[in-house]
Amino acid sequence: MKPMYKKMMKLALMSMVTGGLMLTGPLGFAAPEKPQVHVDSATKDMPGHVDSKVLTVPATTTEIGLISNVVYEQVPSRGYPNVPMQMDILQPKTQQKKPAIVFVTGGGFINANKDNGLQLRMHLAEHGYVVGSINYRVAPTARFPEPLEDVKAAIRYLKANADRFGIDPARVGIVGGSAGGYLTAMAGTTSGTKTFDKGENLQVTSDVKAAVDLYGLSDLTQVGADFSADVQARHRSAGATEALWVNGSPVFGGRDGGILADKQAADAANPIHYISKTSAPMLLMHGTADTIVSPSQTDLLFQALQQKGIPSERYLVTGAGHGGKYWVQEPVLKIITDFFDHYLK
Repeated sequence: MKPMYKKMMKLALMSMVTGGLMLTGPLGFAAPEKPQVHVDSATKDMPGHVDSKVLTVPATTTEIGLISNVVYEQVPSRGYPNVPMQMDILQPKTQQKKPAIVFVTGGGFINANKDNGLQLRMHLAEHGYVVGSINYRVAPTARFPEPLEDVKAAIRYLKANADRFGIDPARVGIVGGSAGGYLTAMAGTTSGTKTFDKGENLQVTSDVKAAVDLYGLSDLTQVGADFSADVQARHRSAGATEALWVNGSPVFGGRDGGILADKQAADAANPIHYISKTSAPMLLMHGTADTIVSPSQTDLLFQALQQKGIPSERYLVTGAGHGGKYWVQEPVLKIITDFFDHYLK
């Protein structure tokens, strides 16, 4: 190989290594393709630009805001003079005044977690309702009617603060499950009266225009009526939570004994006892597979409402238990929402 040719080959190889270039021409080296340039949409006219996808969205869904831990009253409890009772408020972000619904959680009379029922609450909020989920006093340190007084205080709070939360105070409903369904029924049957109104914001009423009772209790002396003799015996014991609800705990100034220890007090804690011409229209729903609260509990109340001429409906949900996934399915949520729409919109 001639010295000049060797020199040219050496220079070509050095150029490839150091500069990343390939020579063209008689030496037979091919030039590389130019690298693809990725550019921002703002530089769409540059070579190598790739168009973004365009999504056209109809803005039909309302944005929902959450206001947490709103204190709706302060009450004496467990030796303290001013224990705050709280609610979480879901608020559709629209300009017009909206109907409101109070959600009352269950908890076997001994718990009241306002975080529950999220899917139902969101469903109602997305359909144009301000929804307030509350906690309330529970057994054994509280007993009936104190928890009901809390529920009514929550209703009055929303009405008294209607402008603050964008609420039409003339259109307020209530919904709850289990013990919350029972309290909902109590609020609905006593609507139009001042019975159990106590505490703050008494310048407004605790009336509701519609009530939805989901697998709630009614006659506390028959909670286990559809179940075995063993289960019924447990419900008659002093440790049954419905007994603590009515009797309280002897340690905290209550009476000892089961739900039948004071039949008059048990009757006074039955929503059937308060049905009148001013009672709110009511929707009742119960699962056929409920093993906690007898399905006949909502039927007792439904039959009593029908006999007194109160607009009411009752649905049995096939296969549904006491809470659980059946209660967040679209057909169930639609029945609840349609009922509220009928009376509150």
